[in-house]
Amino acid sequence: MTEHPLLPENASWPSRRALARWARTITEARWFAFTVLVLVLANAALLGVETYRGLAADWSQGLRTAEYVCLAAFTAEIVLRACAHADRPRDFFRDPWNLFDLALVGCALLPFVRENATVLRLLRLARVLRTARFLPQLRIVMVAVGRSLPGTVSFLLVGALLLYVYAMVGWILFGHHDPEQYGSIGRAVLTLFLLMTLDGLGEAVHSGLEATRWSIVYYASYVLIASFVLVNVLIGVVISSLEEAREMEREQRDDTPSAAPSADRELLNRIAAARRALDELEASLPAQNRSTRRRPCA
Repeated sequence: MTEHPLLPENASWPSRRALARWARTITEARWFAFTVLVLVLANAALLGVETYRGLAADWSQGLRTAEYVCLAAFTAEIVLRACAHADRPRDFFRDPWNLFDLALVGCALLPFVRENATVLRLLRLARVLRTARFLPQLRIVMVAVGRSLPGTVSFLLVGALLLYVYAMVGWILFGHHDPEQYGSIGRAVLTLFLLMTLDGLGEAVHSGLEATRWSIVYYASYVLIASFVLVNVLIGVVISSLEEAREMEREQRDDTPSAAPSADRELLNRIAAARRALDELEASLPAQNRSTRRRPCA
């Protein structure tokens, strides 16, 4: 007897499709997203309550139970989201938010992680970032921050080079006069880093004038480059990344199919198949009529 390797897959395909359709009706519902958002906020509130030692000691059992309830709810959520992609499992892993949620839930279930209170609290704290999944504007901001990281790294490198050069010049000019601020390269870098906010600039200029008149040129050029030019460059990088994130969100919204449920698509396919069958039947009727007319009468 010839085996059909595709038979098990074809036999299980309707059940997988029905499971995905059922799970998708739940995960795409507004009440589901609202419930998960409330759970995320409740998890954040529990973390805040645990910082009060008195409350944490009195309600230790209740807080632990609430944490188990949140973990069970998040586990059920990720299982439902995975079931919603039962007919197309690869799409589940293409969504970065699904991978993020899966990593949080999976790590929280590991035994050695649950025994480490610090790591467990950090994982619970990372759940707060999941609010961006349900708030589009916050999601755009987070995507913009991620896309601005390469430009931010370049900005930090240029800023570090600028701080080092000006710190060396400051150590040469004011090292002997003001050892507390410019006694070493480390102290000079810390002083100039704090001066980026222009806090204490007047005192630094007056103190520098007692050492040399070049302090005006030194501080004026530093403020112009560090506090105005570089900061504006950083703002420009962030704004550009924000515009790119908004454009990506808009493209994803446009590329998303018009939320027609799979049941409706299946119904449309069946209607199209029925129409084709009717057309074939209509085309075969004249031929049958002609053959009937040619039969001799009994």
